[in-house]
Amino acid sequence: METRITSASKEVIIGEGRPTVLIGERINPSGRKKLSEAIKAGELEIIGSEAKAQVEAGADIIDVNVGAFGVDEVDVLPRAVKIAMKAVDAPLCIDSSNPDALVAALKVYKGKPLVNSVSGEEHSLTKILPVIKEYGAAVVGLTQDDEGIPAGADRRVAIAHKIVERAGKMGIPPEDIVIDCLAFAVGADTESGQVTLETIRRVKAELGVNMTLGASNISFGLPDRDLINYAFMSVVIAAGATSLIVNVARVRPIVLAADLVLAQDKRARRYIDAYRQRQKLQ
Repeated sequence: METRITSASKEVIIGEGRPTVLIGERINPSGRKKLSEAIKAGELEIIGSEAKAQVEAGADIIDVNVGAFGVDEVDVLPRAVKIAMKAVDAPLCIDSSNPDALVAALKVYKGKPLVNSVSGEEHSLTKILPVIKEYGAAVVGLTQDDEGIPAGADRRVAIAHKIVERAGKMGIPPEDIVIDCLAFAVGADTESGQVTLETIRRVKAELGVNMTLGASNISFGLPDRDLINYAFMSVVIAAGATSLIVNVARVRPIVLAADLVLAQDKRARRYIDAYRQRQKLQ
């Protein structure tokens, strides 16, 4: 199953057996004081520079999120999307849970974006899915519902089924659904990683859709977070995750190595090209 995301001039395909698609997470004011303050002040040029830096680091898709306290997303999100489109040719992931902001952003977007996100919550399904259908976008589906985020794999898998089924009834094909099986800190619950892996394996087997993940959540609150993130990313890719939402500059070499080992990098071309590029920069 292939999920095709496009800009005005570039296509990115998310799919099993293909190189893992990296979605750059850095245009998100959560936990980033400088970016948050700039967005609140209307100084949106920083979005262009952040987008460029992530593409230069190897991002395939750029996530654009302007959700900060006091920000009018309906006004700011389409402006941010325009700036990101002008700065890079990579496709965008438009990141908001506000249906009106999504509509405003989708109206100005050139291509087929990924939207982050819909969930199994009833209000989300009824408000977000019609927007996805109208604008022909692809969408990330979060495995949480009106009862919250499930602790175990059974309910997460059931929610994934629900999202795909509800989308299908609206005419949204399964290839346009990218399921996020969710990852939580193993420091708080040592079973968290295993639950995520089980969910990924079952979603792959039962639905066959593409999957993504905010991979760094797994290490929150622990020392040497990069070590945990690297180990986790390798095993989730092996389990079936076909894209990751990450700080690309930090993790791309590890993802390329995992792709190589899993036969998702024919003749090791991407791995060797990235190595040579790093050598030039030293």
